[in-house]
Order: sequence, then structure tokens, then C-alpha cells
Amino acid sequence: MKRNAPQYTKRRMSVHPALITLAAMVFGFSGVAFAQVGDKAIRFILPVATASGVDTITRAALPALTKALGHPIAVDNQPGAGGIVGTSALVRAAPDGWTLSVVSNNHVIYPSVYKSLPFDPIADITPIAIIGSTPIVLVVNPTKMPARNVQELVALLKAKPGQYNYASSGNGTILHLAAEMFMDEAGVKATHVPYKGVGPMVTDLIGGQVEIGALALPSIQQHLKSGALRAIGVGAATRLAAAPDIPTMVEQGMPGYLVEGWFAVIGPAKLPATEVNRINAAFVAAFASTEVREAMARQGNTIDVSTPEFAEKFFRSELAKYARLVKKAGIELQ
Repeated sequence: MKRNAPQYTKRRMSVHPALITLAAMVFGFSGVAFAQVGDKAIRFILPVATASGVDTITRAALPALTKALGHPIAVDNQPGAGGIVGTSALVRAAPDGWTLSVVSNNHVIYPSVYKSLPFDPIADITPIAIIGSTPIVLVVNPTKMPARNVQELVALLKAKPGQYNYASSGNGTILHLAAEMFMDEAGVKATHVPYKGVGPMVTDLIGGQVEIGALALPSIQQHLKSGALRAIGVGAATRLAAAPDIPTMVEQGMPGYLVEGWFAVIGPAKLPATEVNRINAAFVAAFASTEVREAMARQGNTIDVSTPEFAEKFFRSELAKYARLVKKAGIELQ
């Protein structure tokens, strides 16, 4: 089945250089633009486990975000149900700028996977910015799965249909969908084993309890370097500067396999426009800083912080896009 190319990279809104310069000047001189410096911490609810792609990206930017926002940041990981647990906590928070969340594609995927949700993924949040995207890599356990490329992996799966397992960070996550997209496009079958987050998923992949998985590059770079996991291919149009040795799925005969994770900052519904703009400017400044740019480049991420207006439209369009993909992949409602 042929897939459409990821839309985020085609529709990103670039931040004007003058805005980046202004934000950097404001934050650089005072350490804070609109909020007063104080000891009160801003709570970042991450609806993902530690060591996941979103967690790794967020923590790499924490020093710059602390400076830009003018307050310490307390990271609160609340994984579970593909992001529903953490996001439920976010939507219950007061819309005062003291509670934020960094979410991924999962936020607009699980509405198509779960029969009911405790919140509305659009009406119960305030989109602040789409921050960027991160590459997704199909990997195998090298001791359990001898395949070194797409052709060898497909051959093994066809020889033993349904006898191998693939892991995900939970039903309805982008990692679940990315693996299902591969199985569908390759015309092969494997048994889905969902986990409560990336951490336990990676642990069992390395331990050999499951053989295959799709993961964001930042969360597995060290395991690829150590040889604990083997990369089969990346779902990008071209090879990554951060991992040039990993071939794309496209160059291995799967032109439709283009899949990436994106990440965004959101707040509770009815967050005042002044707070939305203040937080957006802080993320612009933080992700434009040299240390964060270098960290994102090492992880292979593409950063292009959007406006709040673009983020709102993007969430709605992605919700519709993933509803179509989930239906096409035949993922059953939970």
C-alpha cells in the first residue's frame, strides 16, 4: 500500500530570523521576558516514559527553556495508554501557564484507536507550538533476528508468518502505527506486543523477549552504537546526518514508507493568548540557542518552531490524517 509522505515537513512554518533575534536578545539579557523570576516551578507533564523520544528531546532543552521561561521546570512523566494518562492530567490543570505538556503524534492517533476518551483531544487543549520532528527507525534484536536489511527481514517474516513479535510503546502510539505500516506495506505478519512506554519496550527488545520494533532515533542511539539493537532502516526520504550509516526504507525498495514523529507544546484549554504568546516566544528562543540546536542535530531532529495559529490547524489536519491511516492499517479499536 502506498503511503503519503509526512506532511509536517512540507507544511512547516519557518520562524522569521528577526523574531529569533529579538527573542534571544530579550531572554539573553533578562533571563525572562514576561514572567517574573522566581522559585516556583513550571510543571511539564510528559505523557511518555523516561528515555522516550519526547522525553530525551525535552530534557536536552531544559536548561535553555528554564532560562527562557524564567522559572525552574519540573518534569512529570506520566506514561500510559498511549499518552491518555498524562494528557488527562494536563487537561485538568488550571489554564494559567504553570502546567504545560510536550506531546507527540500519539495525541492525534489514539482518538482513532480507543472507543472512548476522557477528554477531547482538540477542544480540551491549547496548541502553543509544533516544535519539530524526529526520525523513526525500524530495529531488530541482532541475536534473535539475523536480518540486516529490509529484504532479509521480509524473507524471515514470510517464512514464519505470525511467529515473530514486534513491540510498541502502547496501542495507538506512533510507534505502533509505524510498525503496522511496515507490516502492511511489506505484506507480512507479526504479533503485536504493546508496552507501557518506550523504556520497558526497549528493555525487552534488548533482552530478546520481542524481536522487532520501531523507535525514535534519540531514544535508541546508544543501543545502536553498542550493538544491542540493529537498525534495519529509517523512515525518511534521505539518510540522516546524525546517522548516515542507516539506510532509508525508500532506498531499500519501500518508497511509501515515510514516517516520522513530531512533537509539540500544549497547555490546558482556554489558556489566555498572552500566556500562549509568551510560552511560544520562550520555545522559539530556547530552541534557537546554540546548545539546543547542537543537541537536536546530534539526535537527528529537525527543529522549526511554529506559530500557535499554525499549531492549531496542524493538530486538526493530523487528526484527520491518522484516522485514515489507522483505518487503512486495520488497527482494532481498544
